Parts: sequence; structure tokens; C-alpha cells
Amino acid sequence: MPDQPHSPAKGATPRRRASAPFRIDGDATDRRRALMHYLWRDHAILRQGWSNFGEIAPGIYRSNQPTRRRFEAYARMGIRTVINLRGREGFPHFLFAEESCADFGLTLIVAKLRARRASTTEHILGVIDALRQAEPPMLLHCKSGADRTGLAAAIYILAIAGGTVDEARRQLTPRYLHFRSTATGIQDYIIEVYAAAAARSGIGFEDWVRRVYDWEEVQAGFDARRSAGDTAARLDDTSGAKPS
Repeated sequence: MPDQPHSPAKGATPRRRASAPFRIDGDATDRRRALMHYLWRDHAILRQGWSNFGEIAPGIYRSNQPTRRRFEAYARMGIRTVINLRGREGFPHFLFAEESCADFGLTLIVAKLRARRASTTEHILGVIDALRQAEPPMLLHCKSGADRTGLAAAIYILAIAGGTVDEARRQLTPRYLHFRSTATGIQDYIIEVYAAAAARSGIGFEDWVRRVYDWEEVQAGFDARRSAGDTAARLDDTSGAKPS
């Protein structure tokens, strides 16, 4: 039987969600509707036996959207913080995750990234802030754990761990079902544009995001199939960035 979010205990305080398109704290019909959406429209049924779990660094893990049973297992293994890269939405995947984290004593942090478009400067800096704020051991996840999670793992390596571009690239591979030949290849392109900029000036990743990165220029370069080096040069020319 699929791993299903539990029914709230009798007399428990309901979790209110103003203007959300779904409710899990209402009557049984509302919760059943949310559960069906979660299992079939959000494809949670496929995540019952597939986690896409991996270790980024000691105490830093990644996966796809966990089920309730997996949230419980992660809490037992000592994970303290969950960083949700999908965003704070009134849809069942978020509502059930929020409920599970509360029930199992996990701190939930939301730091949204885009899957098929370049994330904004604010998005990327938000992930860096979340990674700094989060108490380890921590888990990063999106829906499938392939693209947004891969970029967030690469950001961790570059901005937090002080790792290399080659180490960051290993977080965006088919091992995690990430394929750079699709629209989600924008995640690789962001890293490659940064790598070209760093080769030119030695700039650090966070400094590059704050001072140079422009998501629209990066997206345009990806769509036009420009080389990462060409886009890095265009960004430098536009921003007037100098080595720090």
C-alpha cells in the first residue's frame, strides 16, 4: 500500500492555509482530494520506493521529495533540517511535507529554485543563505532530486564548502537522473558560465552571483547555445566586474 500521510489526531490543532487551493486540515473529503493529487498529479506514487538519495558531503544529503515514511526515517538517522527547493505553495506536496516535518521534529526551510529556467540572483542567494542558516545534518530536495537539487548541491560545494568546479559538476549527472541535453541543462550552464568567469578573474561563486550574474543573460545564452565563455564575457562587460 502506498505510504500515505497520516490523518490528524483527534482534537489536534488544525494547520490553517489561507487561500490555499488544497486543504489537509479540513474534513476527510478535503484530505482525500489532496492525497489523490499528491500521489498521482505530483507523482508521489513513483517515489514510494525510489528516493534518489545521495551524500553531498558529510552530514549534507540530497533526495527527491520525501514521503512521510522517509521523513520519519531521516529524522531517525539524525537529520535536523530539510531545505525544500520547490517553494512555499498551497499544494499537497508542500502541505504534507510541512506536516511531516512538524510531526517528526525537523526544521523546514524553503529556498525556491527554478527547474527549467535560470534561477534569479535572489533565488541563488536565498539558497546560499538557507545553507548557512540550516543546522546539519541537513537534506536538500526538490521534486525528483535531479535538477534543482543538483544545482543546490553544486552551490553548497562552491559557496559553502569551498570546493572545486569539478566537484560541483559531479552533482549534475545522470546518476541523479539529470540530463544536460534537456531544458534542465540550464543548471549545468550556470555552473559552466561561472567556471569561465572564474578562469578569467578568479572570482568566487557567491561574489560572482552578487556582482555579475544576470539570469536573463544566462538564459539567453543557453537558449542561443552560446559558449559559456561567451556568456561569461558578456556578463563581465555588462557588469564591469573586476577581480576582487
